[in-house]
Amino acid sequence: MEYDILYGASSAAAQIEGGDLRHNWNDWADKGRIKDGSSPRRACDHFHRWREDIDLMAGMGIRIYRMSVEWARIEPARGAYDAAAVAWYRELLQYLKSKGIAPLVTLHHFTHPIWFEEMGGFADPANIPVFLGFVRYAVQSFGDLVDEYVTLNEPNVFAAKGYMEGVFPPGKNSIPLAMKVQAVMASCHILAYELIHKLRREMGYANTKVGFAHHVRVFAPKSKWNPWHRLCSRLTARLFQGALTRACLLGRFIFPFKNYANPLCAGAYADFLGLNYYSRSTISGLADGVRRDSPKNDLGWEIFPEGIAVCAREIYALLPRPIYITENGTADNTDAFRCRCIYDHLQALKNSGLPVERYYHWCFTDNFEWAEGEVPRFGLVYIDYNTQKRALKKSGRFYAALIKNKGVTEAMYTEYVAPEQYHS
Repeated sequence: MEYDILYGASSAAAQIEGGDLRHNWNDWADKGRIKDGSSPRRACDHFHRWREDIDLMAGMGIRIYRMSVEWARIEPARGAYDAAAVAWYRELLQYLKSKGIAPLVTLHHFTHPIWFEEMGGFADPANIPVFLGFVRYAVQSFGDLVDEYVTLNEPNVFAAKGYMEGVFPPGKNSIPLAMKVQAVMASCHILAYELIHKLRREMGYANTKVGFAHHVRVFAPKSKWNPWHRLCSRLTARLFQGALTRACLLGRFIFPFKNYANPLCAGAYADFLGLNYYSRSTISGLADGVRRDSPKNDLGWEIFPEGIAVCAREIYALLPRPIYITENGTADNTDAFRCRCIYDHLQALKNSGLPVERYYHWCFTDNFEWAEGEVPRFGLVYIDYNTQKRALKKSGRFYAALIKNKGVTEAMYTEYVAPEQYHS
């Protein structure tokens, strides 16, 4: 399979850096809300081991890296910025570039300072200027080193898990509130998109790219002959991703969203389509479901590679822009089927004929996986959390060969992919 696109890796600050920061996820861990009792205070200690991690990336041939900056590290108290934190990120970014690795920087990846949470966070439209203040400071601090930005990671997952299911902070259980949070975050994205372009122009840079990382999935009726299943599939898809897609990309706020970015004209608010894809949902009511006897990963999510092309095609039809797969990977604790999973998803993208320019694998290393803690392993690199030793997995060797060969050769397929099977 020849597929000459850019291959990279993704990460998020709170999931790898570690540190005793006053953000919403350390607070959530302190409340005992992580399944395995772990905390992002440990994570992968990337804060101290970042050179080792970047050297590993460079050794694999990775040339693009999606990372995030931690708001709580940079602005630990409202309006009080930490110059040492900015200097640390600048040193990291400069080292990436010295190794020929281009950063794509996410400005909000599920974590924010506890003081922002105490103000109501994204549930309060009055806090939009507060987020934009951080965006301004970050771009002014890193704009000479970073050309490309993701404003927000997965607003739909953030809202659904934190404001409807209650398994992410702040632990609310309200569908209307979850919809409001998505709408506020969509407004934040649009205004941040415009602000980043404005700031970069003022700094004298014309090569700016801005988007958001959108969690997308296929919503399929359990029975295509059942009208209730079909209706629930359409409704769930709209509430989870359809309305958010139109708001963030086009500035079109459809029911149940309210536009908090007024005055605003409909337009195009993405320079690339950032898609995070992992699974398909099987719908028989107003709840998520997994198809029986389907291939599954170690978290019980269905592995459905064809869906990555289905979702990309739907988004591209709304706004034709270059496609970046900003996250794709799988929880595979024994590295038993990750090579096959990567291969099958890339094959689906290649066969789609869509203008996919980049593929960022989630994740580069194993990491703190939010409410699940340290148990699920998504990495190409194994982390021993007790010793913090790194070890390249078989799938990491496969990925390095994929980058080198610009696709999967017959020999690679025979060695890495053919022996692997999914489990159901």
